[in-house]
Amino acid sequence: MAFDIEMIKGVYTKMGDRVNKARNIVGKPLTLSEKILYSHLWDGTPEKAFVRGKDYVDFAPDRIACQDATAQMALLQFMQAGKTKVAVPTTVHCDHLIQAKEGAAADLKHANSVSSEVFNFLESVSNKYGIGFWKPGAGIIHQVVLENYAFPGGMMIGTDSHTVNAGGLGMVAIGVGGADAVDVMAGMAWELKFPKLIGVRLTGKLSGWTAPKDVILKVAEILTVKGGTGAIVEYFGPGATSMSCTGKGTICNMGAEIGATTSTFGYDESMERYLRSTDRADVADAANKVKEHLTADAEVYANPELYFDQVIDINLSELGPLLNGPFTPDLSTTVGGEMSEKAKANDWPIAVEWGLIGSCTNSSYEDLSRASSIAQQALDKGIKMKAELGINPGSEQVRYTAERDGILNVFEKLDAKIFTNACGPCIGQWARYSDPKNAPKNSIVHSFNRNFAKRADGNPNTHAFVASPEITAAIAIAGRLDFNPMTDKLINENGEEVMFDEPTGWELPPKGFEVQDNGYLAPEEDGSHVQVKVAGDSERLQLLDPFLPIGDSITGAKLLIKAFGKCTTDHISMAGPWLRFRGHLDNIANNTLIGAVNAFNQKTNFVKNQLNGEYGGVPDVQRQYKAKGIKTIVVGDHNYGEGSSREHAAMQPRHLGVAAVIVKSFARIHETNLKKQGMLGLTFANEADYDLIQEDDTFNFLDLNEFAPNKQLTLEAVHSDGSKDIIKLNHTYNDAQIAWYKEGSALNLIKKQNA
Repeated sequence: MAFDIEMIKGVYTKMGDRVNKARNIVGKPLTLSEKILYSHLWDGTPEKAFVRGKDYVDFAPDRIACQDATAQMALLQFMQAGKTKVAVPTTVHCDHLIQAKEGAAADLKHANSVSSEVFNFLESVSNKYGIGFWKPGAGIIHQVVLENYAFPGGMMIGTDSHTVNAGGLGMVAIGVGGADAVDVMAGMAWELKFPKLIGVRLTGKLSGWTAPKDVILKVAEILTVKGGTGAIVEYFGPGATSMSCTGKGTICNMGAEIGATTSTFGYDESMERYLRSTDRADVADAANKVKEHLTADAEVYANPELYFDQVIDINLSELGPLLNGPFTPDLSTTVGGEMSEKAKANDWPIAVEWGLIGSCTNSSYEDLSRASSIAQQALDKGIKMKAELGINPGSEQVRYTAERDGILNVFEKLDAKIFTNACGPCIGQWARYSDPKNAPKNSIVHSFNRNFAKRADGNPNTHAFVASPEITAAIAIAGRLDFNPMTDKLINENGEEVMFDEPTGWELPPKGFEVQDNGYLAPEEDGSHVQVKVAGDSERLQLLDPFLPIGDSITGAKLLIKAFGKCTTDHISMAGPWLRFRGHLDNIANNTLIGAVNAFNQKTNFVKNQLNGEYGGVPDVQRQYKAKGIKTIVVGDHNYGEGSSREHAAMQPRHLGVAAVIVKSFARIHETNLKKQGMLGLTFANEADYDLIQEDDTFNFLDLNEFAPNKQLTLEAVHSDGSKDIIKLNHTYNDAQIAWYKEGSALNLIKKQNA
């Protein structure tokens, strides 16, 4: 039986009337995305049609999921909200703080030792406030959510950008910062700009070496890392219904890499099969009663150009396996010959040192079974592994079932390392090198979602390429980046030429899923007696002090850094070894923007201190400005804040005294996070004005006292020679968000309202 089945039935009970009302108001057939959005309005029954990409709308999500790295700050904020229990079903999943090194048992034991303080904090807070808690080793948040909580037609938010994975079960699931989650936990509305809609029509059928992963790798090539910003991507067509539910989840998962608000698929038989196989027949039965509302109206998919803002066509029968990378998830290359040419032209290392299978993107039973079919062939045909291989199962249920069915044993016979059911190398939790900064140039292939520089192992010279699990396995066995398993032969241990056959696998385990201990701890019904303790001298946890309002007069502000090129949340607040400080704002602030490239010297963590003319690390220089009471500004390029939902990338600069971030364009989640923390997130009205910013500039806001929706702000940049430039700045703040700014943060406003 499913968790929260009565809540799910309640959603379905209201859905029909709300969808029908929305259809009448909009005056045309509805996409699935619109049906879910209009049926989850905070005010209940729809009363008006919203303008895509323009109107801010209040929603009422059904549930919340938090992973341990972001949950710390989210729950530290919730503790200040004045509530005794979360208002909607909420879960915490311990998957980010487990480092991959020796193997599952040793790594989990080590994590439980070094991070016990954090795990105990999260468990106690969860128990106190009615939050479901998934212990370390239980699995990766998004796979666990897909197996236990996701349901067709629902809306959820999560404090991780890959919350969108639940779109594989027909949800509108959206990644947010912790402050957004706190709003909903506290029983308040959640605000989102009504998304634009991108339709992806899938025809044909996947076969051979092509996998669902290749669909999203192709979409990333088409839309790039920012092409989905502000939009929901809705997949449909015969190619969509022919894919498995977990395959759909893979596609939705990597929608985060194109900046999409989320991605989703209409309810179909594959979702029903998955629900029943994961002991949720009650959800499938309930969904079947309202299934006409759990997909788009027929007219939409028949003539999608009339209903979507953009339509992309992909014929799965013509799609081949792809490798995306290095250093960006949208650089797509066809497996084999094209990769050989590109690698030579760009000096990418051809030898592959590691293949990694798992992460929240590709860690299902189906993924492991298809990859293991390639591993089994290597054993049967006498092919020796050329690279090392690592496996991260997605959940304890997947791991236990895969072990029972002999899948993991196949990998182990190839000397693969079976890591913990956790994120591991995907988020930089991988003890690959003792000195990653000075590690050699190399290539790895993985089935993860992101491949930014230094992300997996901390080595800036690691060229990471994203592929399906089966292609990852084949390339790791061959040890060559340009290996094409469809055409290339390998020499086995007997000196014979052999080739791989096409991968095979199971959509679902033939003998059903099985697990002994899934790792779930239910909260007490009344947690009022539970004590949550944070030691005053802790290096890992720190109770929060409210931010003071920045105010309506910013003058004499200094430039902290003008970031050059790509500046993701990994550049602003690195993960890896820094994850240990995610619950201690002052300590983790010491990594603020240390990965950003300074436009004036092309170096990282090396900026000019205008107080003394010397150069130093970004956090060190910023702390000196803060000590003198001097506000600062960060300037950036396009898609600033791309990547993770981590609100630390907003909270850290705010804590250190940065007043405004001014860029050419923002990634959606990061822009919202800046607003929530009471900062100014602004864009150049004229992108070319980015070039006007000089290293010694001082800034004055000339009309911040007139801060209002749809009204530009004016910035005076005073250069070291006394000359000035007047720069017009755009923003997307509405009245409610301006109130956050004036109060110092959204949380301050919540506390004020609950006082």
